[in-house]
Amino acid sequence: MTDSIMSKAATMEIPINSNGDTGTLPEDDSLEQAAKLQWSLDEKVGSSRGTRDLQQVMVSGPNLNETSIVSGGYGGTAEGIIPTSSIKGSNMHHSSSSSSMTAEETTRGVAVEKLETMKKWGLNTYKCTKQMISERFGRGSRTVDLELEAQIEVLRDTKRKYENVLRLARALTNHFYNMVQTQHALGDTFADLSQKSPELRDEFGYNAETQKLLCKNGETLLGAINFFVSSINTLVNKTMEDTLMTIKMYENARLEFDAYRSDLEELSMGPRDAVAMARIDAAQQQYQVQKDKYERLRSDVTIKLKFLEENKVKVMHKQLLLFHNAISAYFAGNQQQLEQTLKQFNIKLRPPGADKPSWLEEQ
Repeated sequence: MTDSIMSKAATMEIPINSNGDTGTLPEDDSLEQAAKLQWSLDEKVGSSRGTRDLQQVMVSGPNLNETSIVSGGYGGTAEGIIPTSSIKGSNMHHSSSSSSMTAEETTRGVAVEKLETMKKWGLNTYKCTKQMISERFGRGSRTVDLELEAQIEVLRDTKRKYENVLRLARALTNHFYNMVQTQHALGDTFADLSQKSPELRDEFGYNAETQKLLCKNGETLLGAINFFVSSINTLVNKTMEDTLMTIKMYENARLEFDAYRSDLEELSMGPRDAVAMARIDAAQQQYQVQKDKYERLRSDVTIKLKFLEENKVKVMHKQLLLFHNAISAYFAGNQQQLEQTLKQFNIKLRPPGADKPSWLEEQ
């Protein structure tokens, strides 16, 4: 309808009156009214569509993945449109691939390092096992330090004997503790009978006092023996054991040193081509490393053995004097001398029930 009206308006002749003014025709009025009506209808339809589009945008929101970047001016071709989803996807793919490559390289480096470590460990174990078997069957030579080997053997024998002393001292402590507990119970029984037997009150009373005194002195002697056992235990299971651990490391270093020494000697007796010379140089370097390690540990063992001997003499001199004085005073019935012995060696007895924690410590 709009097209027909506009075509009709374009072909109509505009009459001019005698005064030069355009005349007013009925068709002009109808044409103008039709144009105004069409414009109002188009405006209403457009506003209703805009309202619906706005509501749809507000409800659903823009999809950023479908947003496009337009290059060029208005009316450009579709070739300049670049979807942002493709840009975002390419960036994410590039970052994820870079991170995966980095993680893969790290994992590969760790695996290679572990493989090299296992390879070195296996080669070293093979050489040491070969050297050990050769020494056991008398086919290979070993490095021997006669003076140091004698000192090590003396230490091991001393440790065995001191372990026996420690075992016997602990047995004496247990037996004596049971005797003291028996004396304590016997003293309580004598005291109870002295109250219930008037005709034997004095006799039961004397024996009750004697058993209580023996029990008190026995507890004092137990304190001295426990101190003796604790000191011997520290000397045997800590000081000597630490030195023996260093000796074990020294013996392992000696075995490795002899293994690499034998390997170097075998290579030196072989051909002298370029490949063999390269292997000899590598073996020479390994031999020097093992030699330095062996000499360092041998020096450590020598120093520790010297200090251990000095410490052992000091500790045992003090502990043997304590044990002798305490045992002599107890069996002589000299309570004053027994207490003086404990004061001399700074031994403090725990009061009865001190081993049990208080209610505050249990919280």
